[in-house]
Amino acid sequence: MLYDSTFYVLEEMLEGKQPTDFKKAVFLVENAYLDNKISYQEFCEAINNYKILCNRLIQTRELEYNESDKKQVSIYASVFTVMKDTIPIQKPDGNIIFNLPFEYDFEDAFGSKHWTKMFVTKLLATNKGNCHSLPYLYKILVEELGEKAFLAYAPNHIYIKQHCKSFGWYNTELTSGMFPIDSWLMASGYIHLTAIQKGIFMDTLSAKQSIGACMIDLAQGYEKKFGINDGTFILNACNSVLKQHPNNINAMLLQAETRMNLWKTDSNQSKEQKQIEFTEIQKLYAQIHELGYRMMPKEMYLDWLVSLKEEKQNIL
Repeated sequence: MLYDSTFYVLEEMLEGKQPTDFKKAVFLVENAYLDNKISYQEFCEAINNYKILCNRLIQTRELEYNESDKKQVSIYASVFTVMKDTIPIQKPDGNIIFNLPFEYDFEDAFGSKHWTKMFVTKLLATNKGNCHSLPYLYKILVEELGEKAFLAYAPNHIYIKQHCKSFGWYNTELTSGMFPIDSWLMASGYIHLTAIQKGIFMDTLSAKQSIGACMIDLAQGYEKKFGINDGTFILNACNSVLKQHPNNINAMLLQAETRMNLWKTDSNQSKEQKQIEFTEIQKLYAQIHELGYRMMPKEMYLDWLVSLKEEKQNIL
């Protein structure tokens, strides 16, 4: 089964048995859901076209930044520009074409109806994405250009944290095309202080932890495609991630929700077994709460995205 082989590759990356490769991991996860109907060569070619455009920007644009890490910052800036600005490109015949910025897709933003709404392949095909596909593409492009990019979690959300000598750590928000400060994210994004202190939100994900994010995507795609079934695949994916990243909040939530759904539908267990399992599930939810997680309603999240755009307009 394609899902099993993809799980095996991701698990080997998590365990250090093969190199972490975020671009490959993202493709494999999406390809599993799409029944092996997409081409890795075409995926890489599409990525490479944006890489070429980024390199041209780096070569032709002088960045007004004079710290010793200018080369790295030029890469970050080029990827941001390619993703969020309109760029004129002169063809060999002299005609001008335009590379258009990626837009946020507000329709089915959580992939509830169509899970492919979360995919980088969908983003590349339509020029529209969300807080999942946009930061994933940013990370892929920066890594293709030889530098590091760090994913970070917020409630229902993924964004980018980067570092430079001039500003220190800063946030890159691809959904709105702005750089919100931590205090603004905390105040507006439903983020409890404990969640920051415990590292479940607003902290950088390592290379392996980013592969863990792909593993959770794999499990969620499996559930969308096949349902929970006996829960084995989904729970194995969660456990694999939690071995490397014990406080991965998305893995903990998926694990708790899966176990709760199984508990509700399992009629084969004795009353005593059901009570033991329920107690264990309650402990897991309590642990999640103690880490500072608070559910952000989807309607509130969409309002928050709109506020990001309004904040950008106020700044401009």
